[in-house]
Amino acid sequence: MQFFMNILEIIEKKRDKKELSKEEIEYFVEGYTNNKIADYQASALIMAIYLNGMTKQETTNLTLAMANSGEKLDLSILNEIIVDKHSTGGVGDKVSLILLPLVASLGVPVAKMSGRGLGFTGGTADKLESIPGYQTGIDIHSFVKNVKKIGISMITQTLNLAPADKKIYNLRDSISCVESTPLIASSIMSKKIASGAQKIVLDVTCGEGAFMKTKEQAEELSREMIEIGKLADKETVCIITNMDEPLGYAIGNSLEVIEAINFLRGNMPEDLKQVVLELGAFMIKLAGKGENIEVNKQKMLENIENGKGYEKFLQMVENQGGDISYIKDTNKFPKAQYIEKVFSDSSGYINSMNAKKIGEIVCDLGAGRITKEDDIDHSVGIILNKKVSDRIKSGEELATIYANSEEKLKEAKSKLLEVIQITREEVKKPKMILEKISSIRNKMEKGTIII
Repeated sequence: MQFFMNILEIIEKKRDKKELSKEEIEYFVEGYTNNKIADYQASALIMAIYLNGMTKQETTNLTLAMANSGEKLDLSILNEIIVDKHSTGGVGDKVSLILLPLVASLGVPVAKMSGRGLGFTGGTADKLESIPGYQTGIDIHSFVKNVKKIGISMITQTLNLAPADKKIYNLRDSISCVESTPLIASSIMSKKIASGAQKIVLDVTCGEGAFMKTKEQAEELSREMIEIGKLADKETVCIITNMDEPLGYAIGNSLEVIEAINFLRGNMPEDLKQVVLELGAFMIKLAGKGENIEVNKQKMLENIENGKGYEKFLQMVENQGGDISYIKDTNKFPKAQYIEKVFSDSSGYINSMNAKKIGEIVCDLGAGRITKEDDIDHSVGIILNKKVSDRIKSGEELATIYANSEEKLKEAKSKLLEVIQITREEVKKPKMILEKISSIRNKMEKGTIII
């Protein structure tokens, strides 16, 4: 009876807008993870948090409790500062495929565990697995050994990291309590802390194709995560980026890998370039490899020009069993059965192309999952020919659709023409880097600063 009294008292306390203690939060996380607390009780507490929020200390305590709920990766054996990079999700986001080999080529060690895609957002692990032979599921010993050997390894999550987060997230999803800043912040940061990084660079996307729809929401989330990082002694930088339209031109697993390879060879879409350079410059800074952000960007561009970033990508793929002949000749990647161009039926300027809706079209083609058990079709997707603000003439190519079903191709074509909006008035090119937020390092000061 005392057990139920405890959880009921915790629910009652948060219902009444009171602050939970560290011990109460740890009790809830441990109890729910180990099935000692029922779903209906956990739901009541999560709903109370959703409605009443959490203090910064509560959010940090929840984060650390979730991070400590399972295994934790110890990367101290590498004797290097490990900087992790994470994105809050988007469409056409192949940044990790480009950025991580690039910073590794500049001496920044990369030990990256990536997730799989669900819904309209793609997953880095799925994209890597479109490279024949590439092994994402290697054991932790091999993972660390790879980082020591060549400076980089990118795998799926093989440890039982932050199992409490996984269970609480599924519960939040089932009771419509996903959109809570403290719960989102603690979810992201618990996994980052458990994965062993000392410092963290976060790409906080906002717009139509992101979870945070407005810059204000993205700023609130960023400040929350930075505060957690400070209290957990993990220096954190948040870069808020625009996700109103897909990033780059390719959306779909192997299509995005090909775009990433071409980027490392010097063919850099401007929006993708801005995001890669900004995130990478801060990773280099946090790793202690260069204080000046603009100089760091120049170093990255030099390693694209001299081919060192591309060579590091090749090295990573080969080291994890991938067939590098596909990297050297991207025409070898399997092609979809139906490849059809889509043409504009009017002239003017591209006013908008809703990233979420385009992501959903690509997901329906088979490139994404509706449920975690769904199989991925690596060959399908869309390559855009125009971006927002570009001029287009009637009859000019808008995009190319890659499909393995005539019916899905027809449906995708119809939807895409509806999604891409064209106006006669000239359209301003969207800004990609919306804000940079970091913690103040002076211990006499509190809060966060805009960089």
